[in-house]
Amino acid sequence: MKPLRQQNRQVISYIPRTEPAPPDHATKVDGFRDVWLLRGKYVAFVLMGNAFRRSQAFSVPESAQRWAVQMKQEGDMSDE
Repeated sequence: MKPLRQQNRQVISYIPRTEPAPPDHATKVDGFRDVWLLRGKYVAFVLMGNAFRRSQAFSVPESAQRWAVQMKQEGDMSDE
C-alpha cells in the first residue's frame, strides 16, 4: 500500500481579523444576526470586547452565522 501523501503537512487555521467596525460597503444580510454581504461573499462580524472579529468569506450565509455563534461560545468560555 502506498503511504498517504503529505502526511506531515501543517494544518493552516484561520486567525480572525480584528476591525473597528464592519466596512461601509458591506450590506447586512436579512434574517441573520451577524452576517454581512461583502464583495459577493458572506462574512460574519462578531463584537468581542471593543473590536469586531471578522470571519473568512463563506459562500452561504448559514456558514458565516455558524462561525459567529461558535466565536461567541468560545468567547463566553474564556471569560469564566
